Amino acid sequence: MKILFLALLAISNVIVNGQSINEKLQLATAQLVSVDQQRQQLAEKIEFLKLDKIQQSLEEAGLPALQAGDELVKHAALTLAYAGKFEQARWVAHMIIPDVLKGTVFRTNDFRVDGKVKSGSATEADYFLKKMKADSSFDYDAFGYDRGHLAPSADFRWSRIALSESYYYSNMSPQLADFNRGAWGDLEDAIRGYMYSNPKTELYVVTGPVLKTGLPVIERGINKVSIPEQYFKIVMDLNNKKAIAFLMPNQAITKPLKSFATSINDIEKLTGLDFFNKIPATTQEEMESQADPTAWLPAGSASDMEPLAQEKLERNHFNTSIAKQWVGQNQEVSVCGTVVGARLSRAGNVLINLDKQFPNQVFTVFVKKEDIVNFNYDLTEVLKNKVICVKGKVMNQGGTPTMYIENQNALSIQ
Repeated sequence: MKILFLALLAISNVIVNGQSINEKLQLATAQLVSVDQQRQQLAEKIEFLKLDKIQQSLEEAGLPALQAGDELVKHAALTLAYAGKFEQARWVAHMIIPDVLKGTVFRTNDFRVDGKVKSGSATEADYFLKKMKADSSFDYDAFGYDRGHLAPSADFRWSRIALSESYYYSNMSPQLADFNRGAWGDLEDAIRGYMYSNPKTELYVVTGPVLKTGLPVIERGINKVSIPEQYFKIVMDLNNKKAIAFLMPNQAITKPLKSFATSINDIEKLTGLDFFNKIPATTQEEMESQADPTAWLPAGSASDMEPLAQEKLERNHFNTSIAKQWVGQNQEVSVCGTVVGARLSRAGNVLINLDKQFPNQVFTVFVKKEDIVNFNYDLTEVLKNKVICVKGKVMNQGGTPTMYIENQNALSIQ
């Protein structure tokens, strides 16, 4: 046994070119660690350079002049004009760059006061009251409004620094939940989706509330944040000479996004702000008059439909707007809507979208591939543009209210 041990020890320390294998292995491992550290350092350097480039590009395009009493605040990835009178930004400027298509940084939810606002930004206590319970957990007494992002966090998912900055309260504005989580979020998705068909361009984006004297405020909040009635978002693709603006009311919205498209010129008239004022006059004039949303919205958005009128539906039947209230209730209900998309997935399942098409779907009917045989017609063809009702339990599937159905008895064509 001793002889065998000595033999193994000798083998493990074989000398190769003056070094043992173990020594070479240790050296190679150390070199790999060093390379990884260098790669990380370079990645961080590139991130900072891209953030610097964004600020430079925003400056070169031209930021709106400050209005009386407003304060200019610059962060790494966004610049804003904070209107202390209303305790929110009058506008927030940022850019969507191609890196967003491959970004893997997601919501941080690190909402916090913006220390760069000298007059003091809004804070958590402007939106809800947090109370500690006996078990050291918390109760949240909300004041009725979401902390709505102006520059959306998902636009920055390529950078941890930038995404985290989007959670400053200076970038928040009180929005009704149905608006913030509905049409406003759909608009943000649509603008970001433009990058998929234009993956080499950059988008200049300015977002803000329409602020004016006499707006109501969140009375229970400590700073009495004003509640805007409308929000605007303007977008410019300077490379392709395209631009668009949207003006939306702070309320639950059922109309298609295209209904709210307008021109940058119209937003300037409404707000008194002058956007992109350093761009050559001829280019500026051409782009700021554009109001056609076709290039900016999903390919199928032209055929999106409004939810069915709830008052006209049978008892215990709900349109797609109300259907989300049944998510996770473990109760069978009937949901009705217009089929605007029906397709076979790569996995062989059938996905049927009601009222709004992918990727802005609001309600999806899911038929597993093994259940397709339980239908005596082609689901992807027969149902298109039909009004249908499906019966089952509503669940959350990737953020979309979804119903799984197994057979033809669960679906009726109206």
